[in-house]
Amino acid sequence: MREPKKKPDRREYLTKTPVPQLILRLSIPTIISMLVTAIYNGADTYFVGTISTSATAAVGLVFSVMAIIQAIGFFAGHGSGNCLSRALGAGNRKEAEEVASTGFALAIIIGIVIAVLGNVFAEPLATFIGATPSTMDDTVSYMRIILMGAPFMMCQFVINNQLRFQGSAVYAMIGLLSGAIVNVILDPVLILGLDLGVAGAAIATVAGQLIGFIILFIGSRRGENLRIHPRDVHFTSHLLLAIVNGGAPSLFRQGLAAVSTLLLNHFAGDFGGDPAIAGMSVVSKVTMFMFSALIGFGQGYQPVCSFNYGAGLKSRVREGYIFCLKWGTIFLTLLGTLCFIFAPDIVRFFRNDPEVVAVGEVALRCQAAALPLCATIIMTNMMLQSIGRGIKASITSSARNGIFFIPLILILPQFFDLTGVEITQTIADILSFILAVPFAVSELRKMKD
Repeated sequence: MREPKKKPDRREYLTKTPVPQLILRLSIPTIISMLVTAIYNGADTYFVGTISTSATAAVGLVFSVMAIIQAIGFFAGHGSGNCLSRALGAGNRKEAEEVASTGFALAIIIGIVIAVLGNVFAEPLATFIGATPSTMDDTVSYMRIILMGAPFMMCQFVINNQLRFQGSAVYAMIGLLSGAIVNVILDPVLILGLDLGVAGAAIATVAGQLIGFIILFIGSRRGENLRIHPRDVHFTSHLLLAIVNGGAPSLFRQGLAAVSTLLLNHFAGDFGGDPAIAGMSVVSKVTMFMFSALIGFGQGYQPVCSFNYGAGLKSRVREGYIFCLKWGTIFLTLLGTLCFIFAPDIVRFFRNDPEVVAVGEVALRCQAAALPLCATIIMTNMMLQSIGRGIKASITSSARNGIFFIPLILILPQFFDLTGVEITQTIADILSFILAVPFAVSELRKMKD
């Protein structure tokens, strides 16, 4: 009788499986996770869009606050995930367990602080992010509830990323998928059925995050996955610096996305009022959806990159980068073409208001035109982050929404009014692409040598 084929352990799986095949296996669950996350992030915008333009604008304003919460979650998740994956690749499981538990504890502490302080200073915060008298009540109502869910949102992102970097992308997908389904089901029930308005949208979002967190935590305790345990929490300089080095690029990327959204809403409101804020908010959600599949694809590459780099198999790191860059560029070219052609219909789907559509159509077409360049920006950033090039990764992650975007959004509207707001992201993407190329080339040459 033939003996059953032995299932390979995690190390053999991540270092012996052909790179394209391995990336595809790991990326399919993460692509699904990212798309589902984008869908349920857009669900609030869609259902709130049935209420009023001011409600749509309010949800768009609070998106900058959510982006900050996500930024800190990704900081702790990517920081601990990159470090633990390299530690596992080098055969150091004890260090991997300690960094996983410490990253999780860090997210809980920061999440609780944000939830408390955010609710205490909710009204000043709403004014700061650009709420107008017509959007103030909806903005505060939505934001207070979202802030209460901050600890769950952060911890959800931490465990999700830690699972991905261990090669357990399916567990990570199931957790996010469960939360998304809960959110999408509750949105129409609470917003339309119970007539709770924007508060109903916020409750649905937080409920989805809570369910997702619980399922992800359960998944983290199955199979070969690292267990999160209080005894492994150590706020030592070694572990904290490791998390900062691996997570700083994500913090810059997501944090500056929040700042860019804040500035975008501010200048859109100055030059076009609530319809312009609503239009740019819709475009932000649509572009986030377009990026989701590419980011999911890149997240399938990250554990391959960090684990094999830790194991000294740099040729596999290089092969994976080239594979992801090629197919990512092709995919974004096709997606950008479709969005450019159907821009008015896409914006109208979220908010059928002529003023909103007029703003969103121009902004969406501009961003779609530069979309193919973003594959190089994102894949380069993910590679640099995964191999521990913290400074270079932080620069590339800061470029699109910070280094280039912030000066442009401050300058262009002064000369081109609302059009300057609409074209800012496109120009920032072009400049970010020019910056990313030499960083990628230099690292690939080192790995080849």
